[in-house]
Amino acid sequence: MVSCVPATASRHPGMGAICHDGGVTFRVWAPHARHVAVIGDFCGWETRRKTMLARDHARAGTWSAFVPAARPGTEYKFLVRRGGPYLWRMDPCGRAVTHSVGNSVVFDPKAIDWGDAPYRSPGWDDLVLYELHIRTFAADEHGPGTFDKAIGRLDHLAWLGINAVEVMPPFEFAGDVSWGYNPSHVYAIESTYGGPAAFARFVRAAHERGIAVILDLVHNHLGPTDLDLWRFDGWAKRRYGGAYFFNDRRADTPWGSTRPDYGRKEVRNFLRDSAVMWLEDFRVDGLRFDGTNFIRSRWGDVRRPDDYLPSGHHYLQAMTQDLSARQPWKILIAEDMQGDPVVTEPSESGGLGFHSQWDASFVHTTRAVLEHPRDEDRDMAALAAAITGHGVTMPHQRIVFTESHDEVANGKARLPESITPGAADSWHARKRAGLGLMLTLTALGVPMLFQGQDFLEDRWFDDRRYLSWDKQHRFSCFLHLARDLIQLRRDTARTTRGLSGRHCHILRADQERKILAYHRFENGGPGDDTVVIANLSTHPVHRQAIGLPHPGRWRLRMNTDAPRYGDGFGAVHPTDLTTSPGWYDGCGQHAEVTIGPYAALLYSQDA
Repeated sequence: MVSCVPATASRHPGMGAICHDGGVTFRVWAPHARHVAVIGDFCGWETRRKTMLARDHARAGTWSAFVPAARPGTEYKFLVRRGGPYLWRMDPCGRAVTHSVGNSVVFDPKAIDWGDAPYRSPGWDDLVLYELHIRTFAADEHGPGTFDKAIGRLDHLAWLGINAVEVMPPFEFAGDVSWGYNPSHVYAIESTYGGPAAFARFVRAAHERGIAVILDLVHNHLGPTDLDLWRFDGWAKRRYGGAYFFNDRRADTPWGSTRPDYGRKEVRNFLRDSAVMWLEDFRVDGLRFDGTNFIRSRWGDVRRPDDYLPSGHHYLQAMTQDLSARQPWKILIAEDMQGDPVVTEPSESGGLGFHSQWDASFVHTTRAVLEHPRDEDRDMAALAAAITGHGVTMPHQRIVFTESHDEVANGKARLPESITPGAADSWHARKRAGLGLMLTLTALGVPMLFQGQDFLEDRWFDDRRYLSWDKQHRFSCFLHLARDLIQLRRDTARTTRGLSGRHCHILRADQERKILAYHRFENGGPGDDTVVIANLSTHPVHRQAIGLPHPGRWRLRMNTDAPRYGDGFGAVHPTDLTTSPGWYDGCGQHAEVTIGPYAALLYSQDA
């Protein structure tokens, strides 16, 4: 699952602007065109000096020409004619653009300077993710964020212990402000973020700090605005978008009628080759695919047979199989949100072949338990099921979180704000948000934080509202809680290896006293076995007998109620535990535990 092998040159079939020593080959798919030309800086944008493209008879609908005068940095457009005047079109596979309705720009990925420092991506079960949105994450007093500015924030993430960032879609979109889920050009990095060269610098800088980069892709729809792919070569049926899209009701999505035609080989290749480019040419360490349920069904509910899209299912199968064959150590994540095991089943067995998927049941269950104002309404059995993963066998098969771009926007608030609206820095909010971090970072799964969650950001996500970095100082106690928990999750002290292990056994889910205790481990034994005990009530618990998996002394590694983690914390003082014989919670030994209100304790034995 890990490699330090340098990325090889892409094996996609050379679409777009392909650089050579003596010029550039321009190649485009326009199956219904009668004539195709390319125009740009190399001919002074004079139409009479345009270069005509020839049909490639080996690949139906493809046109190409070699232009000696073109170079990296050359701006260009295609001229496409089916009947009537030429249509001026940006390159569907353009690797750089001036802006979403501007010109394509020749960019040569082979010219990227990756430096000499070796990089080894983390094992999938060892990942701790941090989701970020470039414009708001990296903004400063001079304006919105860019990839170059984001490099300056990577040291904070490295200090925190984050070893992978998940970058919300940075592909060229309409205008200058967006979440990124409306890509106009899926091969080009957003120009206001700095374009492809800045993105490559960001990837290199992240790797130099031991941080993997996972890129969020959108293949369930395109655009729908500033979309030159719409009727690209002048052909379409009825109200639909032409060659790159379905031309019937299968095109319709909640975001417009721009679902790609997964049943067409050239469209499948167009999408897959963009993924190949990011993995190979730009050396990203994994991909997260947005809304895969909208690829395999019309309206996102895969349980409805009349909405099912077989071609979308087959596209995902073939794509994951291809990508995994090329670079099997790079993780492929689906945002399917259906809790469907077929998503992570192997392609060869009829599954979609993803390595992991976002787990909706964890976030919704955990937030519901933490947000309830009344202790008696907290469902400990449901929380226990969320922690264990509903039958998940490997940690990397699901991504667990309490905040994401979807969960803290569009009317939904950050967790501390939801706990005590208008007072996100209250004792209740800080205590239960800390519990949320503990549950996320110790559950069976790959934990993910959303930008600012580490320093108690309370404002809901908005692509025009910058992250409040001043809060890392105002809430430094909470920030250190997040850091200490991440260090435990990554086992930096070699005492909690079990937190990334394959096993999670519930010791107790006490609905009356609101106590949850569970055992995390890989192979078991000192330095591996880890026990988490959480109190989901406002009352401290004294000398509560809890079963432990092995006899001996259990060291207290974390107490989320410690005074250093917040004002008003530390009314109760837990200690190390020494077991006594006696059957509790299915174990042959137990210890008496004292735990503060809305607190969690983490124990392990010395290696």
